Order: sequence, then C-alpha cells, then structure tokens
Amino acid sequence: MIDRLEGRVSPEALAWLQEAAAEVAREPAKIATRFPAVGRKVGREPLDPDASPDDVHAWTIDDAARTYLLQALPQPDAEIRELYRYGDAAERRGILRALEYLDTDAVDLVEDAIRTNDTRLIAAALGPYATAHLDDAAYDQAVLKCVFVGVPITPLHGLERVTPDGARMLAAFVHERVAAGRDVPAEVWIVIDRHHPDEEIAAIEAELNSPYEDRRAAARRTIEERA
Repeated sequence: MIDRLEGRVSPEALAWLQEAAAEVAREPAKIATRFPAVGRKVGREPLDPDASPDDVHAWTIDDAARTYLLQALPQPDAEIRELYRYGDAAERRGILRALEYLDTDAVDLVEDAIRTNDTRLIAAALGPYATAHLDDAAYDQAVLKCVFVGVPITPLHGLERVTPDGARMLAAFVHERVAAGRDVPAEVWIVIDRHHPDEEIAAIEAELNSPYEDRRAAARRTIEERA
C-alpha cells in the first residue's frame, strides 16, 4: 500500500505515516490517536490523480494511508470496531476499504455501512471483502440499495454475484420507478438482462400503454436505455 502513496504525498507525510505504523505495531493502542489524524497529515484527495473527487468508488489518499496503518496492527479485530464506532465518515470509509487487506471477521461493519444512506460508505463497503463474505440475499439487497440511493453499480467488484432473485427485485424496482414517471440508471439492465425476469419486464413494457403520459414516457426512456 505504501508504494501507492509514494509520489502522491509529501516526503514529510510519508515519514509521519511510516513512523505512525511502527508505533502502532509496537503499541496497538496508539492507533486511537494516529488514525483520526491521517487525513490532516497526508491529505484527502483521490489516490488516482485522474479520478474525480465525486467518484464514490475512487480510493482517496487517506483511505490508502489508513489501510497501511491498519495493516500494522498485530490483531485488528478489536481495534477496528472501536475505530469504526467512534470514527467519522472518512475514518469509517477507510476501515471498510481496508477490510480486503486485513485478517478479520468484520461482516457486521459491512452490513452497518450498507444500512446507511451515505453513498461513499456504501460504495466502500461493497469491495472484495463484501463479495467474499456477504451471503447471496444480503448481496442482492446491497445492490438494490445502491440503485435506490444513487451509487453506480457497474464498478462494483462482485456485480456478477447478483442472483435471479436479485435481478427480479431490481426489475420490480424499475417498474415502481416507471409507474411513478421516474427514470432509473441504464446500468440496471446489465444485471436484469443477465437473468431476464419475464414477469417484471412484461410489467415495465405494459406501461407503454398506460393512460398516463408520464408513465408512458418513463417506460419509453427505460426501454430505449435497455436497447
């Protein structure tokens, strides 16, 4: 992780982070004060200089630095729960990003993040760790939550995991939105058409004959996006 930070932070910031990690390795309780200081010490910009600051899926410099710090913990289980419990949104996001690099059982933290409406937390929670540890029903619900709150689903690590039941739920959600005269992101069809829930798709297409113009228009737009 440190190699990803080289060239993105100052030598002074990098030295601070390496010293903080060494302290945490010797004395794990030190992380309680070092972890909250990470953003101020190393920066909060996107880790990839070409990434948009508005991209909820993009790692930030402090995400990577917090991951490096957490990797220094000899046994991260107890510490990460305390950090998550008392941390702000950026600190929680850093923990969620780090999970794939830690030997820990933290599905409860992933589930907690998914229950929020914080799009950055939800996106961070649904990384490789969630792909490996959430059961099918929980993953399906998480993808539906993404669509509901506006987290783009195409970049999700485990999108291919969505089951036929998950595709059916997404299609039913599309129908609800169309019936309300509202649009949905075109990317939902990547999942829906993988399993093709016929009944729900037929309900969407039937809205083309609705007596209400806003529903007909929403159905046309949705079907055009699918094509």
